[in-house]
Amino acid sequence: MNQTTAAGRSEAALPIIDVAPLVDSGAAGRDAVRAGADRRDVAAAIGAACREHGFFYITGHGVEEELALRMEELSREFFARDAEEKMRIGMALGGRAWRGYFPVGAELTSGRPDLKEGLYFGTELPDDHPAVLAGTPLHGRNLFPDPPGFREAVLEYMAALTRLGHALMSGISLSLGLDERYCADRYTADPLVLFRIFNYPAPAASGRGADAAWGVGEHTDYGLLTILRQDSIGGLEIAGPRGWISAPPVPGSFVCNIGDMLERLTRGLYRSTLHRVRNIGDRSRLSFPFFFDPNFNAVMRPIEGIECATNERERWDGASLREFSGTYGDYLLAKVAKVFPELGREVM
Repeated sequence: MNQTTAAGRSEAALPIIDVAPLVDSGAAGRDAVRAGADRRDVAAAIGAACREHGFFYITGHGVEEELALRMEELSREFFARDAEEKMRIGMALGGRAWRGYFPVGAELTSGRPDLKEGLYFGTELPDDHPAVLAGTPLHGRNLFPDPPGFREAVLEYMAALTRLGHALMSGISLSLGLDERYCADRYTADPLVLFRIFNYPAPAASGRGADAAWGVGEHTDYGLLTILRQDSIGGLEIAGPRGWISAPPVPGSFVCNIGDMLERLTRGLYRSTLHRVRNIGDRSRLSFPFFFDPNFNAVMRPIEGIECATNERERWDGASLREFSGTYGDYLLAKVAKVFPELGREVM
């Protein structure tokens, strides 16, 4: 089911995988034997990509293009506003929920300010939800921009990507020789869902000189799975064995990558790969990363029966995933407090 195209090989060197058999719940009813074989083929392709690259494109994902384009249009409208208007939903107003807008330079990666601005969203929870009443960080209400339809579009998009996340994690479970509900039953029945909308100003407009080319520094993602929608400009780069490779936009696709916790669960068999973003265009660039992660309180122990693939490789941040012990919330808070130090002090 791996549909790597000539363009995918020459430009991105990443596989393009049609995940429709994982997404199409009606297929099993039509032909259970064929559907099962197709799902296993897709799972095998995902597993190979997780071992070799930690990144892959997906098509056949079932997310409507009209919805994605509507998100782009509304986002451009918001980011075109002046700073005072945007700061009306600044992240400081989101409190422990860690939601809202941040300006260019306010987010750090590897201790260096990113050249992007953005919006943070998560699962919309009422004030009387038990996690909110308990003061659990990263849980609560969102701060939505006021362009008409923005709130509805964000919630619809997050619901669609959450369904896709569940489908992809079933494929990842199968790829490890496990029951397809393995990850759902242990980590993602109630996932921690985080959605970001980033705007990277054109280099010439940032006023940062030569440094303006770097939108986000080198990093890995924290959780299980990232599902990224890019606009037509691109700029994502991935660390490969022979240097950095580009992951250019492929129409109708998402770019997926695995995070630190999936590397930990698989004892290094699946790779959380270093990546970065360069501002390569002559206009602003939009990016829509969606993080489908373990429940905040899930204890992250390696999966039994999976042997360590190799000696532990040296990580970019000097940390050891094999030595980590605790919940996903423990790991996540330690990481995000370095991204927003001032907010981090309020919730740690």
